[in-house]
Amino acid sequence: MNKYTTVTDTLNSLKAEGYVLDFNLIPDCVECKSANIKLYPDDFIIDKFYRFEGDSNPDDSAIVYAISSNDGLKGTLVNAYGVYADSLTTAMIEKLKIAR
Repeated sequence: MNKYTTVTDTLNSLKAEGYVLDFNLIPDCVECKSANIKLYPDDFIIDKFYRFEGDSNPDDSAIVYAISSNDGLKGTLVNAYGVYADSLTTAMIEKLKIAR
């Protein structure tokens, strides 16, 4: 069960826990452009994830991932359900499947 009611509350709480990098999803990895970091599927683990269901609009559905790299970097990734499936590599799809 999700203890947060909004994506923003979740991100703020995770930031307070040290998940300070903001990752974006690209086909073969997650990247933090501001820190010039790319993490490939074998380079990170998903520590936690939180699902948000859009009550009135399915487009509001999202998953917030709390990610840790093998070398101790921590950040978050926000992604809409299903959007990534067509453009990601098989390895990335498998890595993110945990939250489906």
